[in-house]
Amino acid sequence: MTDGVERDALAPITSGNFAALMDRLGPFEVRPRLAVAVSGGADSLALALLAAGWAMARGGEAVAVTVDHRLRPESAEEASRVAGWLAGRHIRHTILTWDGDKPAADLQAAARDARHGLLAEFCRASGILHLLLAHHREDQAETLLLRLGRGSGIDGLAAMAPSRPTRWGRLLRPLLDVPRARLRATLEAAGQPWIEDMSNANSAFARVRLRRLAPALAAEGLGTGRLAATARRLARGRDALEQAVAEAACRFVNLHPAGFARCDAGAFARLPEEVALRLLSRLLLVVGGGGYSPRLERLERLHAELRAGLPGARTLGGCRLAPSGGEVVVCREPVKVAGPIALVAGEVAVWDGRFRFAVAHDAPPGLTLGALGGVGWRKLREMAGSNRLIQLPACVRPTIPALYGEDGVSAVPHLGYNRDEAMAALRFIEAAPSWTLTATGSCLVSA
Repeated sequence: MTDGVERDALAPITSGNFAALMDRLGPFEVRPRLAVAVSGGADSLALALLAAGWAMARGGEAVAVTVDHRLRPESAEEASRVAGWLAGRHIRHTILTWDGDKPAADLQAAARDARHGLLAEFCRASGILHLLLAHHREDQAETLLLRLGRGSGIDGLAAMAPSRPTRWGRLLRPLLDVPRARLRATLEAAGQPWIEDMSNANSAFARVRLRRLAPALAAEGLGTGRLAATARRLARGRDALEQAVAEAACRFVNLHPAGFARCDAGAFARLPEEVALRLLSRLLLVVGGGGYSPRLERLERLHAELRAGLPGARTLGGCRLAPSGGEVVVCREPVKVAGPIALVAGEVAVWDGRFRFAVAHDAPPGLTLGALGGVGWRKLREMAGSNRLIQLPACVRPTIPALYGEDGVSAVPHLGYNRDEAMAALRFIEAAPSWTLTATGSCLVSA
């Protein structure tokens, strides 16, 4: 490594450097509004300062957001300290808290999920489309090694994506090519202190153990720069596959607002196996509302049946797949549908991981939202007559949302049933799956 390269690796990040990093992630609004997740550590504080300057120069704003998990006695004081630092720099800051009981097992994963949920809801409620995260080059290299140890395929080894679509906007990681040392140098040049996270020295965590191996790995040619570059090249392969999946989805799949999909039955025989498996996995995630794809072996077995011509209904990943003429209908598996939930006036919530709804502020008490079910369908058919209802596949009807009052089914929006204007209790209800049909978000929910 030359002296010039070494100096660059330790130099503070300039506004021009950061603008070039953000240009890769555009386009943005004329006056961009950003949220930045800020823990108070060096990485996220540096990102907050850089993002605020970038947004301000364009007539926009960056809002720093700190999540207090309430897991340590000093967490509230640390969050307040961060707020004071940023206020002194005229950067708007808000603190979100993870309240309620904390699980005894797998606390880290639960805290991560809670943090992601709080940040996502903040962005959605604020109308902010871009949430910036401060993962840097060393984080990317460690992610690649961790996933290599787990036997991950190309998706895992591509590590973290610079941009990922979400239900409300995008997650952006502009610093993936930036060494950690430059972030600290940026804060030192600005005279900005930071909070040291003591967990970064705890060898109970695999990332910390890998970090301590970094000098030995670098001596063998596995430095963080080379590992991050490898992840970047693998990401190109992943993106090419995702583009093929996007094209296949738009050609062969129709997503319905009632939360199910129709797929050309012959698609799985015509598509390359890897593309077909990815499309199948994403269909199950979108329709099933789950957090994880089914195991590869189970996906492969189902794909083999689809490829040969599905002889009858099958279930996987919380979904039911049923042949219907030249199509396969993919809908929610009835026994896996979430239970009913009580409606709270003014509330915005998600039911079954698939439908987002808002309750009117003047909604009467005693209403619930749940699956129509087989019994509900039969009663509805008796009351309204099936000819007056919107036609949906028989396997779909038990899984769609219905509004219940004291005397039973009051409304089923996706069937066009609305007794005594009961739907006025909901401001809206819409399909809002946790996953997009493709990782690039290329194929959107259609009518």
